[in-house]
Amino acid sequence: MNELLNLLSQAWLSRSELQAQWQKENTDCYRIFHGTNEGLAGTTLDRYGPLLILQTFHEALSDDQYAQVKQFSAQQFPDLHLVYNDRSPSNSRIKETVSEQNQLDRTPLIGHELGINYRVQGRHQGQDPWLFLDLRAGRRYVKENCAGKTVLNLFSYTCGIGIAAAVGGAKRVVNVDFAESSLAVGIENAQLNDLTQVEFIQSDVFPAIKQFAKLPITTRRNKKLPSYPRHAAEQFDLVFLDPPRWAKSAFGNVDLIRDYQSLFKPSLLATKEGGQLICCNNVAQVDRDEWLELLQRCAIKAGRPLKSIEVLLPDSDFPSPDGNPPLKIAICQL
Repeated sequence: MNELLNLLSQAWLSRSELQAQWQKENTDCYRIFHGTNEGLAGTTLDRYGPLLILQTFHEALSDDQYAQVKQFSAQQFPDLHLVYNDRSPSNSRIKETVSEQNQLDRTPLIGHELGINYRVQGRHQGQDPWLFLDLRAGRRYVKENCAGKTVLNLFSYTCGIGIAAAVGGAKRVVNVDFAESSLAVGIENAQLNDLTQVEFIQSDVFPAIKQFAKLPITTRRNKKLPSYPRHAAEQFDLVFLDPPRWAKSAFGNVDLIRDYQSLFKPSLLATKEGGQLICCNNVAQVDRDEWLELLQRCAIKAGRPLKSIEVLLPDSDFPSPDGNPPLKIAICQL
């Protein structure tokens, strides 16, 4: 039986209109198969420029299923290199498969999205690909709405949002992330696009955003604060907030389910009057409407009520039958 081959073929056929859009936008980074809603939960197939990256999160593919993926790839993308990253072991760690290792798996390459160059690599020290494809709609919005503006990109990872803002004409872009390795990719992305107005701050986001917002930096139980980069108070025309589901540090916890407001309030205070704060929440169990109401209440409590909230949906290569995709993007107008 060729069940997976049929599912892949159907998914690719359903993207025929998107294919024309991607060509027009000069985009070769996209999701080919979104298994959760296209027939095989926990399995994804993405294109990143010259690479096809197959990932499994629940259980590894059988030899027969993998052969079907290779058959589909050879038929539809004969010139691309297929990398299989099985992330079904504990903590989503990629399982090394010696027999499948190839030099191209770990070769730095270039993919394109919206006419922008991004560094891509099939396998590296981290787990996630260096560009989150479901955030493309956010990068498109930022690219189209940042000309002449100052931009603060929080939890910037490899700085995709910041790079899109700079290419779109932002006069200054500040990327903040704790991981030096992620910022190193961001620096490469800036170089690939000949950008000079992009800055990179390696820091826990809590002390960075609280300094920008002119809020005190505290730690629990009067413990000594770790060192952190110092910044003057500053407000930005656009602040982009895309935190992970959960993270713990000496300065506070990131918790998208129970305490989004701990990050939302200082981000709000670091946004200029008349500016925009764009917030993301990627936790499926968080109800979108309840989350939006939380943002509005928090803004009122902080003394900076929102003029409006616009919801931005991911592109349709991330299909969501119920219209409520896990990734929620809220454009908050101050």
